[in-house]
Amino acid sequence: MNLKMRFTTVIALLAIFTLARAQETSATMHLTLDKAIELALSENPTIKVAEKEIELKKVSQNEAWMNLLPTATLNGSMSYTIKAPEMNFGGQSITMGKDDASTWNGAIQVSLPLFAPAIYKTMSLTKADVELAAEKSRGSKIEMVNQVTKAYYQLMLAQDSYDVLMQNYKLAEENFNIVNAKFQQGSVSEYDKISAEVQKSNAWPSVISGRNAVEIAKLQLKVLMGITADVDIVIDDNLKNYETAMNKDAAKQTISLDNNSSLKAIDLQAKLLKKQRGILKTNFMPTLALSGSLQYQSLYNEDWKVLDYKWGNSSSVAVSLTIPLFQASNFTKMKSNKIQQWQLAETRANTERMLNMQAQSHLDNMTKSAEQLESNKTAVELAKKGLEISQKRYDVGRGTILELTNSQVSLTNVQLSYNNTIYDYLVAKSELNTILGIE
Repeated sequence: MNLKMRFTTVIALLAIFTLARAQETSATMHLTLDKAIELALSENPTIKVAEKEIELKKVSQNEAWMNLLPTATLNGSMSYTIKAPEMNFGGQSITMGKDDASTWNGAIQVSLPLFAPAIYKTMSLTKADVELAAEKSRGSKIEMVNQVTKAYYQLMLAQDSYDVLMQNYKLAEENFNIVNAKFQQGSVSEYDKISAEVQKSNAWPSVISGRNAVEIAKLQLKVLMGITADVDIVIDDNLKNYETAMNKDAAKQTISLDNNSSLKAIDLQAKLLKKQRGILKTNFMPTLALSGSLQYQSLYNEDWKVLDYKWGNSSSVAVSLTIPLFQASNFTKMKSNKIQQWQLAETRANTERMLNMQAQSHLDNMTKSAEQLESNKTAVELAKKGLEISQKRYDVGRGTILELTNSQVSLTNVQLSYNNTIYDYLVAKSELNTILGIE
């Protein structure tokens, strides 16, 4: 009896462990749009790289002002003279040094820039570089939000379309069962039965395609959020929930490119070019530096008892002034900088025109989709009513299988069109928000 209880306990523990592992490997995540965006901004590698770029620019900024700090170097040398050189002055030979002797030298040198225009301008340049990196990071986040938003809406469209296609298949299957029962009773022709069966068969591939579209949309959203493929995601949302806000959003939407990330980045690049021009101008300006050195020497040592050597020291302080007189490349660099500024100004003007055109196009698409939605809603109601009428007509023997099939196809098409209209509106709104720089 004890052995049986132990065996039962082991089986129960194995079952619990297996169930736990199954739940672990098939985790399910319920998503909202806000949660999907939050995960993407925290886990997507593109965003992480952009944030590290800001850190890198800040390090460069610190490095720039550190050039104003004094620098210190410690130098040491040892030379061994095998045979000292001799020089002849007026027939008299003079030995310069001592044979088989070593000479030791150690020095500490300190230098400090007193007036260095290039360093000052570089500090200002790195500050603008940090601003540009931050703006590029902001632009990456806005673009990531756009991609995640569209992927989220794409998954909603795929799910809603799949539901419509599955409903269409079930309706075709139901019609076939009714027609087949009537055919068995001899009240309808074999043609009606074949037509209903063909309609059912034709509906099934669309269901499979719709199911595959859902899986592909899920995979795309998972990639953007940076989660593994083994995690299943579920969206408890549908396109119909966004219907009521469409007209209000389209009516109050305006176009302003003040926060557009691309234009802001171009403006910061123009600022950088101006800063670079300032650095180039410092090539024509003098620099002033202070330096000092402390040196110890020990000459002509015939043994290797370093601690017993006699050491002599010397020290010096110097102020150096460097005045550039002429360097031809400085003038060509200035000219290149001026051309780059002109190119960037033209690029900005063209970019602004293109963005205005795109923004207006997206706004027009929002307005068109909002207006089209009313006709889609009416079409869906009429198609449902038409299907009911055709079903009743067919039941009483006054309608044909063709009418029933056509009404079913019409209902499916207008429902898909209804979903696509809301989806087109949401995508246009997301694209417009990206252009306007709305975070």
